Amino acid sequence: MRAPRQLLPVLQRCARGAGFGLALVVAAQASALEIESARYDGPTQRYPHGVLGDDIEYDTLVVRLSDGREMSARWGDDMVFEDLAPRVVDVDGDGAPEVVTVESHSQRGARLAVWGLVDGSLAQLAATPHIGSRFRWLAPVAIADLDGDGRIELAYVDRPHLAKVLRVWRFDAVRQVPLGEVASLDGLTNHRIGWDYIAGGLRDCGQGPEMVLADAAWAQVMAVRFDGLVLNQRALGAYSPNRMAAALKCR
Repeated sequence: MRAPRQLLPVLQRCARGAGFGLALVVAAQASALEIESARYDGPTQRYPHGVLGDDIEYDTLVVRLSDGREMSARWGDDMVFEDLAPRVVDVDGDGAPEVVTVESHSQRGARLAVWGLVDGSLAQLAATPHIGSRFRWLAPVAIADLDGDGRIELAYVDRPHLAKVLRVWRFDAVRQVPLGEVASLDGLTNHRIGWDYIAGGLRDCGQGPEMVLADAAWAQVMAVRFDGLVLNQRALGAYSPNRMAAALKCR
């Protein structure tokens, strides 16, 4: 997925003289370029949902590469990144990070997307379907190998203020459609309208990864485990911000 950048011109120049070995070094360095960090830019008010506490979203994803350069992708008028921050994580298992974002369409609402480097350019690698309606959002929970099979799952709460459904998608780079939904569970949430943060997340207390969320009524802190087929939940105690923070620390 990360082809050497400008390899052919370098080889053509150096093959004429004694610099061919240098060309191979340059090519190896280019092929090792990775995404090191990511941020949103291009603040815009064209999608006035305000679910994260203000009316500002972003139209541009900017990544910094391991050679110090920056690269960006910008949406047109019908899309924004409706998110707190991009997540830099290895999704395809090749040892180099990708970027996971939440992006919303002006009429079809939010989706989860994976971005990465393709032939030296920043490109979208995969995305879930849009929720389907304007001003309908999703809140990420975890990006990890949840069931221990070596493939990465991406979990989010679909409409945490309305539907309150935990959905788990599996990323499989060898498939024609690399993101496929593998499980869902009703009655869970991780966000309230206006919060500038997402509650809960992922923990591992020595028995494998668990997702930590709240039940739909914000009455209980819940731990949810994915066994590769189904999602299983158990209560960890009455909900409070302190109880959820303690649960994430395995207390």
